[in-house]
Amino acid sequence: MYVRTTPRRNKDGSVVRYLQLAHNVWDPVKKRSRTEVLYNLGREDEASRAALERLAGSLQRFLSAAPEDPQGNLFAAAEGFDFLGSRPLGGSYALDGLWRRLGIDAALRRLLKGRRRDPAAERVLFALVANRALAPSSKLAAARWISEDACIDGLPLATDDACYRAMDWLLEVQGELEREVFHQVASLLSLEVDLLFFDTTSTYFETDEADEPLARDERGRPLPAGAEEEGARGAAGFRSYGRSKDHRPDLPQVVVGMAVTREGIPVRVWSWPGNTSDSALIREAKEDLREWTLSGVVWVADRGFTSQENRRALRCGDEHYIMAEKLRGGSAEAKAALSRAGRYAELPGGLRVKEVRVSARERFVVCHHPESAERDAAVRGRLVARLTDMIAGSDKLAPEKRAELRGAIGTKPGLKRYLRTTPGGLLRIDEAAVRAEERLDGKLLLRSSDPTLSAEDIALGYKQLWQVERGWRDMKQVLDLRPACHRREDRIRAHVVLCWLALLLVRACENSCGDTWPNLRRELERLKLGSFSGPAGRFRQRSELTAGQRTILTRLGLAEPPRMQDLAAAPS
Repeated sequence: MYVRTTPRRNKDGSVVRYLQLAHNVWDPVKKRSRTEVLYNLGREDEASRAALERLAGSLQRFLSAAPEDPQGNLFAAAEGFDFLGSRPLGGSYALDGLWRRLGIDAALRRLLKGRRRDPAAERVLFALVANRALAPSSKLAAARWISEDACIDGLPLATDDACYRAMDWLLEVQGELEREVFHQVASLLSLEVDLLFFDTTSTYFETDEADEPLARDERGRPLPAGAEEEGARGAAGFRSYGRSKDHRPDLPQVVVGMAVTREGIPVRVWSWPGNTSDSALIREAKEDLREWTLSGVVWVADRGFTSQENRRALRCGDEHYIMAEKLRGGSAEAKAALSRAGRYAELPGGLRVKEVRVSARERFVVCHHPESAERDAAVRGRLVARLTDMIAGSDKLAPEKRAELRGAIGTKPGLKRYLRTTPGGLLRIDEAAVRAEERLDGKLLLRSSDPTLSAEDIALGYKQLWQVERGWRDMKQVLDLRPACHRREDRIRAHVVLCWLALLLVRACENSCGDTWPNLRRELERLKLGSFSGPAGRFRQRSELTAGQRTILTRLGLAEPPRMQDLAAAPS
């Protein structure tokens, strides 16, 4: 650590020299040493030499320890200094390093140019993203977290108003930001965008009423008052009742969509009113990503998106799809594919696949997993046993009571599948339905439009759909997508974008370090930044890095945080 002088030439030709406290650090990415400025001490001609001497003397006493009497020197060094407290440093430091490395800070600053917005908006948005990854909370609580508990470089304080203004601006630039971030991340992380996994989920709100219906365009966004648009979806509240994937049909919800690469990196999110049907949403996602000049993409989605219209749209251009097909009560192609004979090929992990020819334009692959077949058989056995108990003795019931029992069973999809009613109105187990289900145990039918993929590639490609399901799980359980403590539609949409950015940083960190985010977060948050005050001034010093923390920072390509920060001499 040393003090250096930096000359600056003014327009009139005069030279002003500035003092800086600096040290040299090793850059593991560029493989060379670089100078890092710890603190700017101001102009040389205006600096208080006496104050600097007092600060230097105090630091010398604090940092020196004689080998022959380390304990005594330690107490002597600390004399005159008060320990003011400490905050976790490691998590925010690592996330900020990734934020900058992925170019998100630069993208936001470019988007800020020419706009009448708070220059600190980029820092506020990073702090809100870090809050979701480290200590998810409401925006009001997040402002307190930033000001009182966190170490956010360049943002010592934040108000809830500043957080809300930053969120409003984020929504304004969402499309531009998503495009810039995608290209930056795809380049820096060498993403393979040959497969894109798409899925939707719902997130509910603990409120008694849905939002007032508003006229909406074909993408589900509110139309201006009195405006009409061809292809509009009609009136709907953003928080509205729909098919809940959280099993809460009693509460209003919104629908969220996400596209994820094979590495698990989320490249974009969407938000729609809660009563939106899944089926058409993948076409909207494809249309949005077309602006990113992607080519040769294979879209992977589950059976909820396998309509003929979707398949036709996804096949346009040089893009293709891999989709699951409904096995029960499905299409003629599904019945034909399952009836075809053929030999299965064995894949790692016990998966077996065979391709069957049904159509000249599409590929059909039947997948079978023995372990899944055993689970399916066990579940069916429990359901049939339960149904048997429910209808036992029903022959003795009056016809009206038997009809009531049949109606009650009809409300349970897992049970009614195996129930039949005799011509005389008696309730029996449908043995034919049981045998039909046995033929489907452990099976999955996939269809693809890509003629270049092998049956194994199609099966393994679809198997990776768990990446987006893992993304939903982490969004809800690690980043706390819910509860979304917002009432306004624009704030809810911005909240979803913040969760996407947090998931992007978390996945980049996990992929680089080969560990889960909860484990990485636990290790990083043990790195603290302590604050000290004394007669000579104030400063902050971090704790010593553990071996685990050094390993994480190295794998992320980040230098160690400076040992000393924010040195300020006491006024003379």
